[in-house]
Amino acid sequence: MRSPHNSNESRVAVLVDCDNVSPETLDHALRVVAQFGRVVVRRGYGNSSTLSNRWQDALVRLAFTPCLQFQYSAGKNTADIALALDALEALFDQRADIFCIVTSDSDFAHLCRKLRERGATVYIVGEPKTPEALRHASDQFFEWTRQPPVSELEASTKEGTGKPETPKSDTPSPLPKRRPRFLVDAVALLTSDTSEGKVSLGALGQYLKRTDPAFSPQIYGHSGLLSMVRTYDLLTLHKEQGGHWSVSLAVKAESIV
Repeated sequence: MRSPHNSNESRVAVLVDCDNVSPETLDHALRVVAQFGRVVVRRGYGNSSTLSNRWQDALVRLAFTPCLQFQYSAGKNTADIALALDALEALFDQRADIFCIVTSDSDFAHLCRKLRERGATVYIVGEPKTPEALRHASDQFFEWTRQPPVSELEASTKEGTGKPETPKSDTPSPLPKRRPRFLVDAVALLTSDTSEGKVSLGALGQYLKRTDPAFSPQIYGHSGLLSMVRTYDLLTLHKEQGGHWSVSLAVKAESIV
């Protein structure tokens, strides 16, 4: 049977040092790596108290394999060793060519260097406390900072009203049209390193599916991604030569992102 995935698509391993970072970091890490390829390895490492308390809900919700490591003697972090060994194993048997290590522990700097020496790309997602030694050992560092929760309804209000679309006549109970903030955040992330500041609509849709396999514009009351983007005052659509569409941040959005 032919694989539904592109054989040339990069394979990403996300390995989490649960003893060192907050569970809230995990959602941010998955949003970051979705732009680089398909996540094929998801593992969280920690001791019994960490995995059974703070991290249990996050690991279950996001389909991570918990890797429980007992401490055989005081002061020895066996979880770090297990993470490093699994990373090298995934590299050598070619399960992954991109590694995202979620940690703020500088002890992983040597692992990062070893992975890169072997040709792998390494990203670190960590908290502001992450030492410079670890930041510089990776190909790119993504900092997660705690932010106050913003409800989807509040975010939608901040993004402006937009022009409502006429619901299809054959829809008996049309869903209310919503504009979740994560779509603006996705465009901001995907265009941050581009010279033109634009991302194709197809690439945006693929990224959103990677971050949430259940994503569908219909859930938010829109017939498709194009019509959904059109309702955002913080986004601008561009029709390119050849007829395809691309998306960029509106000028007012760039000033607040």
